[in-house]
Amino acid sequence: MKSFRRHAATVNAGSMADIAFLLLMFFLVSTTISADKGILRKLPGECPSNEDCTKNRHERNILRIHLNYDQEIMIEDDVVEISDIRNRVKAFADNNGASYCSYCKGIKSSQFSDHPKDAVISLGFDTKTKYELFITVQDEITKAYYDLRAAYAERTFNKSPEELTHNELELVKKAYPLVISEVMVKNFN
Repeated sequence: MKSFRRHAATVNAGSMADIAFLLLMFFLVSTTISADKGILRKLPGECPSNEDCTKNRHERNILRIHLNYDQEIMIEDDVVEISDIRNRVKAFADNNGASYCSYCKGIKSSQFSDHPKDAVISLGFDTKTKYELFITVQDEITKAYYDLRAAYAERTFNKSPEELTHNELELVKKAYPLVISEVMVKNFN
């Protein structure tokens, strides 16, 4: 009787590296990389030499917005809705209080800022404040200033903000500077 010797089957693995490389290239080319999301803010620069950056602000020039651990929004001591923030910030910044402002259209309340250049938004938040709420409030503050700047651009240059030149845009930003002070309040519970 003849004995049959079985040979082990072999797999040609020579092209496995090529296949792996092609798959890697396919996934690299076909995958989209999402852009980082964040808040577009310019960090404050150094204090100009002709200004006193340590001066105290008058209390009426500070609008205090606080986000508490219950996810409530408080402006000064009033609990408000998100939809109220924009109008409250606009009324505060565009008040035309004690200082003369030739371009302000505010109601001249003794409760709000003297001048848009003196207005500061103090945004305080608790350690348990949700990030989404914080971003939403920041967006509403930014929208309020955008509205004020757009109205100023229309009155002064008869243009929308998108049509302004770089120099005109800088003048609009100087008329209504967005100054936000962010303060985290620690939770002691």
